[in-house]
Amino acid sequence: MAILSSAPVLELRGISKAFPGVQALSGVALNLYPGEVHTLMGQNGAGKSTLIKVLTGVYAPDQGQILLDGRAIQSSSTLDAQNLGISTVYQEVNLCPNLSVAENIFIGRYPRKRGGIDWAGMQRQATELLERMQIRIDVSLPLARYPLAIQQMVAISRSLLVSAKVLILDEPTSSLDEKEVELLFSVLRGLREQGMAILFVTHFLDQTYAISDRITVMRNGEREGEYACSELSRLELVNKMVGAAAQTQAATPSPAAAVAPSAPSKLTTFLRAVGLGRKGALSPMDIELRQGELLGLAGLLGSGRTEAARLLFGADRADSGSMVIDGKECNFASPRDAIAAGIGFCSEDRKHEGAVLELSVRENLILALQARTGILRAIPLKRQQQLAEEYVKALGIKTASIETPIGTLSGGNQQKVLLARWMATEPKMLILDEPTRGIDVRAKQEIMDYVTALCRKGMAILFISSELPEVLRVSDRIVVMRDRKAGGEYPRGALDETSVLQVIAAGDGHE
Repeated sequence: MAILSSAPVLELRGISKAFPGVQALSGVALNLYPGEVHTLMGQNGAGKSTLIKVLTGVYAPDQGQILLDGRAIQSSSTLDAQNLGISTVYQEVNLCPNLSVAENIFIGRYPRKRGGIDWAGMQRQATELLERMQIRIDVSLPLARYPLAIQQMVAISRSLLVSAKVLILDEPTSSLDEKEVELLFSVLRGLREQGMAILFVTHFLDQTYAISDRITVMRNGEREGEYACSELSRLELVNKMVGAAAQTQAATPSPAAAVAPSAPSKLTTFLRAVGLGRKGALSPMDIELRQGELLGLAGLLGSGRTEAARLLFGADRADSGSMVIDGKECNFASPRDAIAAGIGFCSEDRKHEGAVLELSVRENLILALQARTGILRAIPLKRQQQLAEEYVKALGIKTASIETPIGTLSGGNQQKVLLARWMATEPKMLILDEPTRGIDVRAKQEIMDYVTALCRKGMAILFISSELPEVLRVSDRIVVMRDRKAGGEYPRGALDETSVLQVIAAGDGHE
C-alpha cells in the first residue's frame, strides 16, 4: 500500500445532488491522497457516475464543497476541472482514431513554431510522455492502429501533459482482456509512485484487490464507508455494496455442489454452448438451457450476465466457443438468426433497446414478429390488432387502447408489452435481462407468474436479475457470475442469499 501524505489532495464534503424525483447523492464525503489508488465501488444506481460528473464539472452540486489542495473549487465544465488539475479517462475512449497518437495527445494544445505547428517537437514530447509510462510506440501512426489498452494509455498521457494532480478512471477496464488490464495497472502503479492521486471506478472485485490502496463503497446515493483495501475481505465488500449483513459463518457451497445437480435431469436440452466467450467482455464459459427449465444468472453489475445473454442472442459476436440449438450447430451473425432459431430477448435497457416510445402498443408488440417475417411481407393490420388484443388481455396490460403510444404507459405495462412482443413469435427460448427492474411490486409478481407458467409449459428461460431473492425463488438452476466468468452452477436449494454472495466474493486470499 502506498504511504499517504497527511493532507488529501482532493476532498469532498457533504456533496448532494438531486434530479426531478430522484435524490442521486446525499451528503457524500471522499478523501483522495497523493500517491494512492482509491477505488469507488457500488451497484448500479449507487451514485458513482453522478459523483464523477460533479467532480468533473458536468453537474454542479446542490450542496457541499469540493476542495483541491485545501482550497474550495467550483468547476463549471470539464475543461475547468482539467485546468484545475482533475483529468478523467472514461470507459469509452473519447479520442480521434483517424489522427496520429501525437495529435490525440496534443489536441487543443499543439506546440507552435514559426507561426505553425511544431510537428517534430510534438512527436518528441508525445514519445517522452508515453515513455514515462513505459509505453514505447510510434506516435506518428494513427491511433486506430493500436489496441484499446494503448488507446487508454494515450488518453492518460493527456493528463500528464496538463500536469494533472488527480486522475479519474471511470470503468477503464470494461473492454480490456487480462493482459491489457495488467498493462494498465502497471502504468497506474508507476503514476502512483510519482505521487499522482488516482480515483478508480470499477465493478470488478479481482481488479479492486489487485490495484487498490483504499476503497469507498457507495449505496443508494450515500457513502456507505471508506476502508483500507487490506482490511476489507471480498465477502464484506460485497455485503456492503448490496446492503446485506455480513454472515461469514454460513457454509460456502462445496465444489461438488457447483458441478452436479442433485438428480439427473430428464429435460431435453434446447441450447448448449461450450467455451462461449468474447475478448474483453466474457471469459469462455459453458452454458446449457433445457426445455421447461428456468436458468438464473446471478452476479453483480459488470459480472458478465448481460454479456453472456447478448452472445447467446447474436447481439454481439462470440470469438470463441460453439453453440448447438435443437441438435444443430449454430453461429449467429445477428439477432435475426437467433429469432429464426426460436429465441427471444428482452433487454435490460427498456427505453433504448426495447420500447419505441412514440409507437403504439400494437406497433411495439408486432415488431419482433415482423422482423422474423421479413420487411417485404407485412403482417395484415387485422392480424396485428388480433394479436395485440389477445396479449393485452392475457397479460393484463393496462392501456386505454392498443393504439395508445407505449411511452404513456407505466414501466410495468411497458415491460408486459415487450414480453408480449416475444410471445407473439412463439419462441422456444426466452432471455429476460432484468425484466422487473424499476416496476412496482404487483407488476413484478404478475410478470414472474406469467414467466414461470411459460416455463412449465416447456419454454427454456434464461433469467437475469440483480435481486437475489427473486433469482433464488424462481430458478431451477443458478449460474453465479463473477468478474466476467462463471463462478459455478448450482441446483435449486443449494444456495441462499449468503452463499451466493460468498461465491461472488470468492477469490484467492480475500475470503
